[in-house]
Amino acid sequence: MRGGATSSDMNVAGMASNRGRNLLNIADRAPGGAEFAVILTNDADAPVLEKAAERGIPTEVVERADGESRREHEQRVLDALDGYDFDLVTLDGYMRLLSETFLGEAPTTLNVHPSLLPSFPGMDAWGDALDYGAKVVGCTVHVVTNAIDEDGEIVEEEVDGGPVVTQEPVPVYEGDDEDALADRVLYEGEFRAYPRAVSWFAENRVTVDYEANRVSVEGDTGGGLPSRLLSSEDRAADLRYGENPHQDAAVYADNTVDEASVVHADQLNEGAKALSYNNYNDADGALNLIKEFDAPAAAVIKHTNPAGCATADSLADAYADALATDPKSAFGGIVALNRECDEETASQIIDSFKEVVVAPGYTDAALETLFEKENLRVLNVSDKIGRTGSSGRPAAYDVTETLTEKKLVGGRLVQERDTQSLTAAALEVVTEREPTDEQVEAMLFAWQTIKHVKSNAIVLAKGTETVGVGAGQVSRVDAVEIADMKARKDAEGKSPEGSVMASDAFFPFPDGIEKAAEAGVEAVIQPGGSKNDDMVIEAADDHNVAMVMTGQRAFRHD
Repeated sequence: MRGGATSSDMNVAGMASNRGRNLLNIADRAPGGAEFAVILTNDADAPVLEKAAERGIPTEVVERADGESRREHEQRVLDALDGYDFDLVTLDGYMRLLSETFLGEAPTTLNVHPSLLPSFPGMDAWGDALDYGAKVVGCTVHVVTNAIDEDGEIVEEEVDGGPVVTQEPVPVYEGDDEDALADRVLYEGEFRAYPRAVSWFAENRVTVDYEANRVSVEGDTGGGLPSRLLSSEDRAADLRYGENPHQDAAVYADNTVDEASVVHADQLNEGAKALSYNNYNDADGALNLIKEFDAPAAAVIKHTNPAGCATADSLADAYADALATDPKSAFGGIVALNRECDEETASQIIDSFKEVVVAPGYTDAALETLFEKENLRVLNVSDKIGRTGSSGRPAAYDVTETLTEKKLVGGRLVQERDTQSLTAAALEVVTEREPTDEQVEAMLFAWQTIKHVKSNAIVLAKGTETVGVGAGQVSRVDAVEIADMKARKDAEGKSPEGSVMASDAFFPFPDGIEKAAEAGVEAVIQPGGSKNDDMVIEAADDHNVAMVMTGQRAFRHD
C-alpha cells in the first residue's frame, strides 16, 4: 500500500459487501486513468466477485469469523490487501464501519452515501428522505473517518461525518418509492459523483484537511467556466411536440434570469394556441438579435435565421425595412421588437401571416390590432421592474446571461456568449479604396446582425437595414450568391447595388469578393486571417471594392 498518487496511473482498492455497482462503474470508466488493483469483500457470495473477475480484477474475500472483533477483522483485511499496490480505497455498500485500525494504515478511504450529507445519514437515507418530504436528495462522496470508540462501539454522530469531496443533487418526483429513488440516486447521482471524485484524486488535485473537516480541489474555483456544471430548471410547460410531431418536448425555466427571455414572457392572447418547440427556438433567436441595437429595431426570423433586420428612427419604419428584405420568407416567421409595439407597427405585422411577435410591451391599440389574428402569439417580455436603459430600450434587453450552452449526447458544450460590438476604430482598412462614413455605419450594422445568422453567413446591407441574407451554407461563395439572389429576387424596393457585405469568417479564395463585386457590393467587412488574404485584397482592389478586417470572426453553428 502506498500513501498517495503522483500521476494519473493511480491504483485503487475497492471494498464491497454485495453487487459493488459503483466499483464496477469506476472500473469501466477508469476516471483519470485509475485502475483497480483489487476488489475485496466480506461475503464469499457477493455478486461483485464474479463481475470483477470478468473484468480481470483480482479479488479477495475476508469474512468475519464468529466471535472475531471488529479490529481483528480489519487487521485481516489489511493483511489480505498487503500484497497489492494501491493509492486510494473506495467503499461501495461495504456493510462494515471502519475503525482507526484500518483507516490509520490504509491510504485515503472514500465512501459514497445516498443523500446530500449531513441530511439523512445512516442506513435508510432514501426512506428517511421520503418520510421527510424532501424534494431534492442526491449523493455525497466523502472521506471515511473513524466512528468507533475505544470499546469498539459505534459513535452515531460520527457516522458518515468525514470531509465531503463532492455531491450530486437528484430530484424527488411525486409517486417515488424507495426503490425508484434508490435507482435514480445510483444512476443519476452516484455514477456521476464517484468517478468525478476518483478522477480528482488520480490527478493529484485533492487536499484533505482532517482537522477542519474540509476537502479542497485544485482548480475547482468556479469562475466563468467552472470545473463542474450543475443545472437546475423547473419544467414550465409541456409542448405539443418537439421539432417534429413524433417527438415529445417540454420547456424548462431558470427563474433566476433577469434578462428578457421568451421562456419567461407573458402570452397576452390567452386564447391563442401555446408556443411550439420551434416557436420558442425561433423567438429566442429573434429576441437575441434585436438586443444588439440601441435604436428602435425590428427583426423577422425564419428557422432561427434573420429574413430581415433593421433599425430606424421609428419602430414602424424599422419593421417595414426589415420586412422588405424578404417578405416571402417572412411568411410564418417570428417578429421581435426592442421598443413598445405601437398600433402603426402592429398594423404592418398583421398584413401577412406571422407565428409570434415579441416585444417589451404593447399599447392598447396595438393589442387590439394584433388580437385580430386569432393564432398570432403575442409575447410580452417587458421588465417587470419597469426599468429603462439610457438608450430608451428596456434595461432587461441588456445581456446578463454570459454563457450559452448546447446539450450533446453524453454532455454539453458551454461557451461565453458572443457579445462583441465593434466600433469604427477597431476596423483595419486593407484596400486602396477607403470606405465612406456611411459604409462604415452599414458595415457595423451588418456585423452585429451576422452574429445571429447561421454559418457560413453573408449579409448585404445599406444604412441600418438588411438587403439580402445568405445563411447556413457549406460554401462561402454560395452564401454570397444566395444573398445576391435574395436581394434581387425577393427584396422589395432594395438592390444589392451599392450595398456593403459582411462575412462571418474569412474568404478562403477571391471568388467570394469577385461575386460580390458582380452583384454591385462596394464595401466588405470580414475577419481576415486566411493564408490567401493577399489574393483576396488584390481582388477587392481590382474591382475597386473597399474592404476592412475585424480580426475576429462571428461564427454561429447552431
